[in-house]
Amino acid sequence: MPEPSILFRGTVVLPDHLLRQGGVFVRGDRITAVDRATSLAPLIDERTTTVDAGDGYISPGFVDVHVHGGLGADFMDGTAEAYRTALVAHARHGTTSLTPTTTVARHDQILRVLELTRQFMQAADPALPRVLGAHFYGPYFRYEARGAHPGAAVRPPVLEEYREYLEFADALGSCTVAPELEGAEAFSRAVVAKGIKMNAGHTWATLEQMRAAIGWGVRHVDHLYCAMSDKTRLRQSQTYPMRGGVLEATLYFDELTTEVIADGKHLSPDLLQLAIKCKGPDRLCLVTDCNRALDMPEGPYMIGPLDGGEPLISRDGVGLMPDGTGLASSIQGMDHMIRIFLEQTGRPLWEVIRMASLTPARTLGREKELGSLAAGKRADVVVLTPEFRVKSVYIGGREFAA
Repeated sequence: MPEPSILFRGTVVLPDHLLRQGGVFVRGDRITAVDRATSLAPLIDERTTTVDAGDGYISPGFVDVHVHGGLGADFMDGTAEAYRTALVAHARHGTTSLTPTTTVARHDQILRVLELTRQFMQAADPALPRVLGAHFYGPYFRYEARGAHPGAAVRPPVLEEYREYLEFADALGSCTVAPELEGAEAFSRAVVAKGIKMNAGHTWATLEQMRAAIGWGVRHVDHLYCAMSDKTRLRQSQTYPMRGGVLEATLYFDELTTEVIADGKHLSPDLLQLAIKCKGPDRLCLVTDCNRALDMPEGPYMIGPLDGGEPLISRDGVGLMPDGTGLASSIQGMDHMIRIFLEQTGRPLWEVIRMASLTPARTLGREKELGSLAAGKRADVVVLTPEFRVKSVYIGGREFAA
């Protein structure tokens, strides 16, 4: 007896165009065919369910490579319940794969997150978004560029410590370091040797230091414009000639991909437009950088673990430092990022969806199985309304139900 199948019918969002009156045929957990809906009619049998998007869109599932939590939970809480809660939160917003992202914390707390990430990868729940490996993000930040992260545990990479982290190489999707730190080069080379993607972030590196970091294997820069150096900041502590920083290096070097938090609070429309103009949709990802306050009432929360984290306030659609002087990550899902980027840049829908799906999948080396609607790929599908709101989500061909 054939496996149950689904025909998604409507406007299909492909990486480089919209397929009107299109269809995506799914059998089991894989996409079998993508074509005009009428051309897929011969594949339909008595076990086929039809999902009609109407005037809406059929999109690939979103891939978030920088996300901390949601619905009151943070991955750094270090419990399976917190993981499940955060995964459910982001599935509601169309994310079907993600990298649980750490924060600055104690050694034992980070190890616990890596252990849980490995568990969720090895015993994946098909009803939840796919865990692609942890984003090891902190504690190897420059202290002055730590942003809203706890300062007490910021430290440089030391072999005796990160050797234990790299024992979880199978559970690491990417790692972040400030390239100017002592030990950053050795750490970066050790990470890349394990086949893990290497990022730069929370750094005041110069353009020359970023050039060197590319030589070590750094290929991605965390949240463009945020917690990074530029020529103005570096000028405060340097003599002439004026030198570029991480911002200028990210825009200049084609080897580097990057990401933006398009929540309408972190970056102005002109900064989003500059980013896409310089990097293009194949080198620019949308990320949420979302904290535990997603889909929660306004009020006080904690960045990172409840034990040793940093307080924040959820207010006016964003996370804020308690004194209101700085931002403390976003409180929005990926569907919101897509709507804001569309509204503020005027880029084509397929480009913006690509930045939330195929481009981040490619930064992790997972583009052969994730990130677009194509035969043979995993059947991760999001049905969007004409206003680009999530109507339904399918993970591996199964409808997500919160």
